[in-house]
Amino acid sequence: MGDAPSPQEKLQLITRNLQEVLGEEKLKEILKERELKVYWGTATTGRPHVAYFVPMSKIADFLKAGCEVTILFADLHAYLDNMKAPWELLQLRTNYYENVIKAMLESIGVPLEKLKFIKGTDFQLSKEYTLDVYRLSSMVTQHDAKKAGAEVVKQVEHPLLSGLLYPGLQYLPALGYSKRIHLMNPMVPGLTGSKMSSSEEESKIDLLDRKEDVKKKLKKAFCEPGNVENNGVLSFIKHVLFPLKSEFVILRDEKWGGNKTYTAYLDLEKDFADEVVHPGDLKNSVEVALNKLLDPIREKFNTPALKKLSSAAYPDPSKQKPVVKGPAKNSEPEDVIPSRLDIRVGKVISVDKHPDADSLYVEKIDVGETEPRTVVSGLVQFVPKEELQDRLVVVLCNLKPQKMRGVESQGMLLCASMEGVSRKVEPLDPPAGSAPGERVFVKGYETGQPDEELKPKKKVFEKLQADFKISEECIAQWKETNFMTKLGYISCQSLKGGNIS
Repeated sequence: MGDAPSPQEKLQLITRNLQEVLGEEKLKEILKERELKVYWGTATTGRPHVAYFVPMSKIADFLKAGCEVTILFADLHAYLDNMKAPWELLQLRTNYYENVIKAMLESIGVPLEKLKFIKGTDFQLSKEYTLDVYRLSSMVTQHDAKKAGAEVVKQVEHPLLSGLLYPGLQYLPALGYSKRIHLMNPMVPGLTGSKMSSSEEESKIDLLDRKEDVKKKLKKAFCEPGNVENNGVLSFIKHVLFPLKSEFVILRDEKWGGNKTYTAYLDLEKDFADEVVHPGDLKNSVEVALNKLLDPIREKFNTPALKKLSSAAYPDPSKQKPVVKGPAKNSEPEDVIPSRLDIRVGKVISVDKHPDADSLYVEKIDVGETEPRTVVSGLVQFVPKEELQDRLVVVLCNLKPQKMRGVESQGMLLCASMEGVSRKVEPLDPPAGSAPGERVFVKGYETGQPDEELKPKKKVFEKLQADFKISEECIAQWKETNFMTKLGYISCQSLKGGNIS
C-alpha cells in the first residue's frame, strides 16, 4: 500500500477534468481538516448512455482522493421535470438506473462497498423535507424559479408548476443550510456534434447497444479530419478513456505507421489536428476501447431478470398498440388535430425568382435548423421581393417535400388570402421578437407532438385547413381558436375574414 495522498494531491484528483469548480477555497480548507463528502445525483429519466462514464470516472477520482461518496437517484426530480418519468414507471426506472450505474462502476473497477446509494423518495417525502419545500415557496420568487428552471428543466410552451418547484429544491442557503461546493463536469458533445442526449438517438451510444450498433453509430459520427471542435469522438477519449487508463492506443495498419500509444491527451489532439491521425483510425480505436467497457454491462443485463426490467422501464412505443374500438377496420385511428402540424416561425434569408416559373419565388428560410430550408411560393404577383427579404414568416415544416417546376420545396409559407375581383395575399406575421424555429400552435393543443411527415394520402393538413380563418381582428384561427407562439398571436396585416393557405 502506498502513502495516502496529500491534501494537494487530493485536490488535484478531485478537480481534474472538471469544467468549473465553485467554492474552491472552501474545498481546500476542508481537505486540510477532513475527507470531503461528495454526492452525485442523476434524475432517472431517459436511458443512461456512454457519456455517463464521465461522472463515473470522476467518482473513481473522488474515491482515490478518500472522499465519502453518495450517489443519489433523483426519482422525484425525474417526475417533476415535465414528467419525463411517468409516475407508474418511476420505480422501474430507478431500479434500472441503480443496476446500470453499478454495472458501469464495476466495469471501470470502482469498488461498490465504498459507495452509498440513496433514492430521492427515501427522504423527499418526509415531514421535515415537505415543510422545507413549503418554506421555500414563501421565499423564492416566480422570476427566480423560472430563471433557474431554464437551466435544468425541459422547456415547453406552457410549463407546469412542477418545473418551478424542481429548481427551488436546491435553494439551500435560503433555509439556513450551508452553501455547497459545486463540481461541474464538462458537457460532452454527442456523436452528431451537439450535446449527447437520451432523446436524440443518433447523438448517443446506449450502454446496451450491440457491437454492430456501436460500429454503425461511430461510423456516422461527426469527426472531420483535423477538426477538434465539437468532436464527440475526441471528447470521449479526453473525458472517459484517458482518465481511466492514463493512456490511449491508436490502432492502425503497419503501412500507416502501426499502433501508437499516447500518454497525454493533448499530444493526440495535436496529431489529429495536424491530420497525423485519421478519423477512421480514431473511430476504430474508440470502438475497441468502448466495447471493452460495455462488454461486462451487456453481460450483466443479459440475465432474464434484467432483460425484463429493461423492457418494463423503457417499453418499446412501437409495440404499444392503440386500442381500437368497434368493427370499423379501415377507419382512421388517429385524431385530426392541429398539434400534428409542425408549424414554426421562420426568417427569410434570401428570395429569388424561380428560374423556370415567372409566378414563383424560391426562398431560403431559417426555421431553427442547422441549414435554411428551400421553400417555393407562388407570391410573385402579390408580395414584392423586398417585403419578403429578412421578414419573419410562418412555415409548415412537415409536408412531404415536393418538386415545383424542378425545384424541391421543403415547406409551405402560410399566408392569408382574400378572393374577389383581384385576389389579395399577405404572409402571416409571427409576434414581434419571435425567433426562427419557435413553435406555432393552436391554443389548447400546445403539448402534442407533430407528425414527422404528413402522409399526402391521409390529407391531414387539408382537413385541418378547411377550418383555418382570419378573424375580424386579423388573427389567424382554427375553429375560432387562435394560432399563437409563446410571445402572442399569429396575425396578418389587413385581410379580415380571409382564408389561410
